[in-house]
Amino acid sequence: MKALTYQGANKVSVDTVPDPEIVASDDIILRVTATAICGSDLHIFRGKIPGMKDGDILGHEFMGIVEDVGPQVQKVKPGDRVVVPFVIACGQCFHCLLNEYAACETTNSGPGATINRKELRPPAALFGYSHMYGGIAGGQAELVRVPKANVGPLVIPDVLSDEQVLFLSDILPTGYQAVLNAGIKPGSTLAIFGAGPVGCMAAACARMLGAETIYMVDHNPYRLEFARDMYGVLPINFDYDDDPAAVIIEATHGRGVDASIDAVGFEAKGSTTETVLTTLKLEGSSGKVLRQCIAATRRGGTVSVPGVYAGFIHGFLIGDAFDKGLTFKMGQTHVQGLMPELLEAIGNDRLNPEVIISHRLKLADAARGYELFNERQDNCRKVVLTP
Repeated sequence: MKALTYQGANKVSVDTVPDPEIVASDDIILRVTATAICGSDLHIFRGKIPGMKDGDILGHEFMGIVEDVGPQVQKVKPGDRVVVPFVIACGQCFHCLLNEYAACETTNSGPGATINRKELRPPAALFGYSHMYGGIAGGQAELVRVPKANVGPLVIPDVLSDEQVLFLSDILPTGYQAVLNAGIKPGSTLAIFGAGPVGCMAAACARMLGAETIYMVDHNPYRLEFARDMYGVLPINFDYDDDPAAVIIEATHGRGVDASIDAVGFEAKGSTTETVLTTLKLEGSSGKVLRQCIAATRRGGTVSVPGVYAGFIHGFLIGDAFDKGLTFKMGQTHVQGLMPELLEAIGNDRLNPEVIISHRLKLADAARGYELFNERQDNCRKVVLTP
């Protein structure tokens, strides 16, 4: 089969690789009909994620038709059209029984990303996301093996197109969980840092839940314009307003927003000091967006972090957070628990996640898709690939 493989920092290629096979009794083989390039994939592309090996198959946003099933698979059958969550969970361990699927204790053979982990068990395995998270082949391919198929894949009704439901695999539930963690309800005020796909999905979900005012911070004008036109956000371009939190505080009469969402993560554009420290590997991430979130959020408010972080950061203003009585909620998305209600919202036309798509390419052109997305060429918002 053909698949998109990692070949080192800033290099991916579509290669011929062996077809996947059933390994465990609850595996399925999926023939991929649509897959997408995620912002998290760009962390890998840029060489920022440890544990990658040349030849690893990338991709964790995908869907398709069930081709073959293991003998213990009961929830899906050959011919079913399904979306697959990027988190691989067993459904039976301590955390899965709490609906904390991203913390599944049984699926990941790697260590995870916790530095000071002691004997802590690793989190769930992820598709196509390094050997820290199990080294499981991803879905930017013609075929993919899907473990734990009684827990993950969600059958999709024929009335909905691939593009309408594809993002149930990651960015839509990630944006939704970020909004739930932020405590958004009718009348809430919200600041979203990052106008990429997750930030836009968060804006869509916040509107669905009744948010009254949404500020969105980015420095790509085309992304801000899209979010303004589609979700009614108030855009703030930090190339022109270099202290967005100050703008937000002034606009909210010295109070701040009810919640802030960091939809950027560890590759945020930071200070010169942070750039030097990360280059020397003396720091794992830029803390600029987190500092802005802390500053923009009202006393007693919430900072929600769906953006990926790794390692440690300096300048984390814990004293400010304490003084303001802030709540922090963060982490990988518990996708399996959120997919059914989001599918219903799509079916009821309350959510239209497909509007984020700007580019549609064949899998054979995936390397070009990575270049478009990484360089933000041609006003690229989201790339969907079809084998």
